[in-house]
Amino acid sequence: MYKYGQKKRRLKPGTFPPLGLKPRGFHALKRSFCDMTTPCVSVHEVVKTYRLGTSLVPALQGISLEVADAEFVALCGASGSGKTTLLNLIGGLDQPTSGSVTVAGVEVATCTDSQLAELRNRAIGFIFQTFNLIPVLSVYENVEYPLVIRRMPRSERQPRVEAMVAAVGLRAFMAHKPGELSGGQMQRVAIARALVTEPRLVLADEPTANLDSRTGVAILELMQAMHRQHGTTFLFSTHDHQVLRYADTVYQMQDGQLRA
Repeated sequence: MYKYGQKKRRLKPGTFPPLGLKPRGFHALKRSFCDMTTPCVSVHEVVKTYRLGTSLVPALQGISLEVADAEFVALCGASGSGKTTLLNLIGGLDQPTSGSVTVAGVEVATCTDSQLAELRNRAIGFIFQTFNLIPVLSVYENVEYPLVIRRMPRSERQPRVEAMVAAVGLRAFMAHKPGELSGGQMQRVAIARALVTEPRLVLADEPTANLDSRTGVAILELMQAMHRQHGTTFLFSTHDHQVLRYADTVYQMQDGQLRA
């Protein structure tokens, strides 16, 4: 494990009105989102095995990892090393074969589907390698979408969306559809969408993989600037060693294991 720079203090998180969960279940999650005494991410002895025909393929082999609030952390490793699998487990998109994954004080494996959806909408922002923008929606509407799901009133979400789109340098492109944007611009939309909910954690899977080197550096610099401004924890994966200088902490992954 390598250290770069100093850890930053996280800004005070926002408040979260309930949506769709039974009151008791939601308030338990809400307390965890705002409890800054717990690690942002805690992974303990996680094993993930996939079945391929009659064979079992190990993807993760006893991974343990702890990420504090307001860290900017990179998972480095070749394709197939387990980076995406680990991010998917942390984001609640998959379940471990064994071991535990805790995010914002919530053990992911114990959540119902509705609680997982709530956790992802309230505490986690995703930046996908392939952007995953909705092609029929404009830049503004793509960034707005998670707030619509949250049922935030338009009077509240409009200034927040406009400010976030402006922050990533796309004010002039608010009405454009994803198909009218460059790869770098689409990634900026994805970053704005991930941050507009003011999540405690942002997971970025190979955020520069589909970009040229110059645009990739610009995206990492933007992520780092947003991290410093908002105090959000970033955990991103990469196989590009040139981008690791932007991280506070770097973990090397190889054959489903973390190596110092």
